[in-house]
Amino acid sequence: MSAIAYPQADGLFKNPAYSHVAVASGARTVYISGQVAMDSQGNLVGAGDLGAQTEQVMRNLGLALAAAGASFADVVKITTYVVDYKPEHRAIIGKARTPFFAGREPPASTLVGISALAAPGWLIEIEAIAVVG
Repeated sequence: MSAIAYPQADGLFKNPAYSHVAVASGARTVYISGQVAMDSQGNLVGAGDLGAQTEQVMRNLGLALAAAGASFADVVKITTYVVDYKPEHRAIIGKARTPFFAGREPPASTLVGISALAAPGWLIEIEAIAVVG
């Protein structure tokens, strides 16, 4: 069985949107490639809409996690890449992402602003690491 602890580091601001530290132990580590806002048919979902794309990305992460026998409860780290990032994007992403981690400590998280992703129209890509017992 996996165990995940989120120790609070003295001197660091406790941000409700992410954890600074995640300590995981378990039988398997699952690495999920960066997911983008494509549906199962390869169509872009939410063209031009960062919130809609983030929701689709999170749904895709959930599908990938399930394929590995994991869930959002097992995620210990996510990395988010956002095209042409602006500070106001953080609230949009957080609103779309938060329900997927509801009822638990959020995972460790990194957000990176970038100039482009692999295909035109993609606004966000998120990768995840999970630990499953």
